[in-house]
Amino acid sequence: MHRLAISTAAALGLAALVPSVLLIGAPAFAKGPTADLKAYTESVAGTAIGFDMVPIPAGRYRMGSPASESGREADEGPQTDVTVGAFWMSKYEVTWDEYDQFRKLAPKLSKGADAPADAVTGPTPPYADESWGFGKGRQPAIGMTWHAATEYCRWLSAKTGHHYRLPTEAEWEYAARAGTNTPWSSGEDAASLDASAWHAGNANSAPHRVGGKKPNAFGLYDMHGNIAEWTLDRYDPKRYAALKGPAAKDPVALPGAARYPHVVRGGSFEDDAVHVRSAARRASKPAWSRRDPQEPQSVWWHTDASFVGFRVVRAMDEAPALKQFKSKVTRASPNQ
Repeated sequence: MHRLAISTAAALGLAALVPSVLLIGAPAFAKGPTADLKAYTESVAGTAIGFDMVPIPAGRYRMGSPASESGREADEGPQTDVTVGAFWMSKYEVTWDEYDQFRKLAPKLSKGADAPADAVTGPTPPYADESWGFGKGRQPAIGMTWHAATEYCRWLSAKTGHHYRLPTEAEWEYAARAGTNTPWSSGEDAASLDASAWHAGNANSAPHRVGGKKPNAFGLYDMHGNIAEWTLDRYDPKRYAALKGPAAKDPVALPGAARYPHVVRGGSFEDDAVHVRSAARRASKPAWSRRDPQEPQSVWWHTDASFVGFRVVRAMDEAPALKQFKSKVTRASPNQ
């Protein structure tokens, strides 16, 4: 197992002072600029809500899993070198305390969810209890669609003046690995996971309040397990083959107007350890709304996906295409 030179400092909460990623004995990683990249707490105007953002230094890593990794799926390879720019990522998964402000304050449309050109809109009422009986407050928000998570980011950006979005798949894995190249950031052995993750073996079939386990070396909590997390990317099982060659810089597969499939990462409280690995990928699918009786089905809620939520990122130097990105999903969108 390779270890970050910064791991001791990060474990002490000093990640904001680390100048760059430097991985001992791992040529796939390199230094990256991190000037002014410091931890901060964001406040949401008009609410009592704030959330913590963790600095993630720029760097290079090997995305995906090696063929020798136990439990590996074909869509996790071939491994490819990727570089990512510096960014901030929310320390915890978005909680109900935060998401309910979006539900309360974002404007609703009178008919359906087809938004005017650039208007930010909020979720229409769900068909059933959106918390699935797991409670609210500091519990992670769950069951929202990729479209809803994306609109939450646009609303958050408008409220704070900072550009927030879902992490790209490359950013997510880079942040989850936190300088490691083992199946989990906790190590090579699945037994090491219990200290840092809620999974099927220890979660008692329920998500838990965020931050209940140990953080990774970047200071991020619940990257493995608890709830699976939306990324910005469209799912493509052969995505990595298209990236093979010189290290891709900030790769992202931008989605179109289809409702499915998008990538979720990290696994959840329902998943075995093998499915909460850093490289594990999962595609959203229509079955996640199987019991939705509406026609067309809701663009805001999944009736059969209590395991999915998200966290937000803010790039230090955002690409124009990502800054202008917004969901194209409407009630008229095809499934695929």
